Amino acid sequence: MQPVLDPNPQNGQKKMLLVFGSFFAIFVIIAIVATVASP
Repeated sequence: MQPVLDPNPQNGQKKMLLVFGSFFAIFVIIAIVATVASP
């Protein structure tokens, strides 16, 4: 398994960080919606 952070980050590193950030944001939104929707 490759390390999450490369010793010498290239242009792809920023793209992957953006993807992970999007996944995290979606997860947070789902968690908030689930919390509000639960009785």
